[in-house]
Amino acid sequence: MLASFKSFGQAEEIEQLLLDVEKLGQFKEILSEMKEGFDVVYKGYNSVKEISSGNFNLHKIFLDGLMEVSPVVRKYKRVADIINYQLEIVKACKGLRISIGIYDFLDGGEKEYCSKVFGNLARESIKNLDELLLVIGSGELRMSDDERINAIDRVYKSVAGQFSFLKSFKNSLSQLTLQRKYEKAEIELSRKINGY
Repeated sequence: MLASFKSFGQAEEIEQLLLDVEKLGQFKEILSEMKEGFDVVYKGYNSVKEISSGNFNLHKIFLDGLMEVSPVVRKYKRVADIINYQLEIVKACKGLRISIGIYDFLDGGEKEYCSKVFGNLARESIKNLDELLLVIGSGELRMSDDERINAIDRVYKSVAGQFSFLKSFKNSLSQLTLQRKYEKAEIELSRKINGY
């Protein structure tokens, strides 16, 4: 019994190690995407800088005004809502990843599918946060307050959709695991009754 307990503990450690390796791969991919985004923004900034110094000096004051973010935009309620949704998404994904790792009721393909879903949610969450930071950061984009509010609303809608999807996915996963747990219990009971 001690040997089986020890091997079970080692199996858990190996499974956790595999999850950590998978997370590391996802973080590398996220970092790569962030680098690509930074390169695009940097090139765009340099292009705008070159153009504005040549042909658009007359409009500099107006354009620079669009770079500033008003307090109305920064204190817009949806900004806090987006951040709260993002925190809930991260917590839920982390909890589900842990749960999936210990469920015996999901096969390897189903666990892999769940990991992909969580990876996609993480990538989309980072994109949404990047867009939000661009919109509410002074000196990042030239936009009117209305354009900034519309962009924040668009990010909010995306994040709210992700959160709704995650809740639905979590409920479906819970139902599936409960069904499989029930089926396993029925099989065990049938074996005991029939003497197998």
